[in-house]
Amino acid sequence: MKTNVLFLLFLTACAFHPSLAQERKILDTIFANDQKNVALFFPKPIRQGITGSDNFVFTYNREAEQHFGLLQAKPGKESNLLVINSNGSIFSYILKYKEHLDQLNYFVLKSDTIGNEKPEVIGESRVTKEEPKESDKTYYYDKFCSFLVERKQKIGGLKKRNQDIVLTVENIVFDKEELYFVIHIENKSSLDYDLNFLNVGIETRQKGKKKSSQTIYQEPIFTYGLPTRVKEGETEKLIYVLPKFSLGDDRRVVLELNEKNGGRNIKLKVPHKHINNPN
Repeated sequence: MKTNVLFLLFLTACAFHPSLAQERKILDTIFANDQKNVALFFPKPIRQGITGSDNFVFTYNREAEQHFGLLQAKPGKESNLLVINSNGSIFSYILKYKEHLDQLNYFVLKSDTIGNEKPEVIGESRVTKEEPKESDKTYYYDKFCSFLVERKQKIGGLKKRNQDIVLTVENIVFDKEELYFVIHIENKSSLDYDLNFLNVGIETRQKGKKKSSQTIYQEPIFTYGLPTRVKEGETEKLIYVLPKFSLGDDRRVVLELNEKNGGRNIKLKVPHKHINNPN
C-alpha cells in the first residue's frame, strides 16, 4: 500500500545513516487469521504499531505501554507490520493470511530490530547529537501527519455542508499523548473559498427546560497543511493535533469553519464516542 510504504521509507531513512555501512535485514513473515490471536512479545514496551491494510489488525495497550500485541487477519492480500518500541527500536514484518496457523506466539529479540529512530552517529559528540525536546516533537508531528494524510482510513459520518462547501472529519487518531484530527475542506462551488479560521472547541450542553450550551475553544499544539484558500473544485486535507482528552455524554467537539468576507460558514459536531474511541 502506497501510504504505508511512504511511512516505512521515512522510518527507514531515520534508522539508517549514510555514514554507517549497515546491512539490511530480510523481513520475517508472520501468518495470522480471524480465528485465533497471534501474540508478539517485544523486548521493550510497544509505543506504536501500524499495519499496511485494513484486513490486518494489530492491537496493543495505548494507555499503558506493554511488551506484547495481538494480531488478527481477514482473507486478502499480504501487507506489513511496523512496530516501534519505547526506546525507538524499529521492527518490520511481512503479514500474510493463513487459514491454519503453525505458530501463535512470537518472541522478538533485540537483534531483530532494523534500526532506531535516532541512531547514534560514529564520532558525533553527545552535545551535538541531542536536540531540543520541542524540536523533536515538531519533527515527529510533521512526519506522522504526512503519513496520516495519505492513509486510507475513515471513520465515516462526520460531514457538514453549506452552499457546496463540505467540511469533513475523516479520521481521529490517538498516538502517544495526542489526538490527531484529519480534516477535509472540499470546495464544490464555482468560487474560491478564503479561510478566515477553523476553530475546535468542546461544547457542554446544559440540561433542563432552557437548553443552552457553552463552548471552550482548544488551541492545537500543532497544525499540518492548514490552507488560506481552497480553490474551486479542489479539496484540502489538514490535521489538527491536540492533547489527548476524553468527554462525558453531555459534551462534544465542535469544529467551526468561517469564510473570510463571506457567509459560507459551517459548524460540525463530533459526538463524544468518536473522541473516546479514536483509531
